[in-house]
Amino acid sequence: MSDLLTSEPDDDIELMLRVRDDDRNAFATLVGRHTKKLLNYFLRLGVQYDAEDLVQQTFIKLHAYRQRYKPTAKFTTFLFLIARQTWIDELRRRKRRERLEQEMTQFPSIENDGLYTQDEHHADNIDVTAALRALPEHHRAVIELAIFQGLPYADIADILRIPCGTVKTRMFHAIRTLRKKLGLT
Repeated sequence: MSDLLTSEPDDDIELMLRVRDDDRNAFATLVGRHTKKLLNYFLRLGVQYDAEDLVQQTFIKLHAYRQRYKPTAKFTTFLFLIARQTWIDELRRRKRRERLEQEMTQFPSIENDGLYTQDEHHADNIDVTAALRALPEHHRAVIELAIFQGLPYADIADILRIPCGTVKTRMFHAIRTLRKKLGLT
């Protein structure tokens, strides 16, 4: 009887059912079995530098969604649906970051010491640091997490314990306020 409990089943569906019951060994087996497949999947999609991170994110989501798994289809179908959504989320994050970076390129550049500087001889020079400091804390927080830390809105929502829509609204208002303070509108 003890041999049955310690043996590892070959069937991914059975392993995933054990994962639903919080069996860490079953999850580790699935990770070991499917890491290379996911890595190849992301590499074939054209991911160059972040493929391993996307594999890790996929497994994190798999664990998070383990209670939603229903053994009506192959396990790999469920796994690759999660992987595909992870890739879509990454593409959205990249596009959002590109838009934010385009907004931020209109601000003065960061000097080597990482601080924004203001030329005291030119009154028309913009002090971005002062403009950022003048933002309300809840706007400054989303700017910091989204632009400077590169986090997706969903993660920011989790960190700040607010709805994702609120993050988007705060980002919109923060950017609009910064643009006004900096005379860019």
